[in-house]
Amino acid sequence: MYIALSLVHVLIASGLILMVLLQSGKGADIGAAFGGGSSQTVFGGRGAATFLSKATTVLAVLFMVMSIALTLLASQRGGTTVVPEERPKPTASAPAVPAPQPSAPAPAPAAPAAPSK
Repeated sequence: MYIALSLVHVLIASGLILMVLLQSGKGADIGAAFGGGSSQTVFGGRGAATFLSKATTVLAVLFMVMSIALTLLASQRGGTTVVPEERPKPTASAPAVPAPQPSAPAPAPAAPAAPSK
């Protein structure tokens, strides 16, 4: 169930990203960048809500609800781990492996002979 809800959550997030990218910004005209246009408000006129803006709102609400639901489910799930809490003790029947012995040190290099004349 948790995995299925996570997959739905990823699909909702992908759809939300797509809806936001498909919309054009409020200041999409080049004239709006230089103060042109007939807007009397600070952020420009809102205009009628389009299908994309309504779909974005719905997907945003679904994304938030799914995030909260997944958080609640994750907090109620029992934490599982692959690491056991106690390590198993070695049995006495297994022979112990001796530690490798260091090799003998290499002989020191001989001193160079004095040059003869």
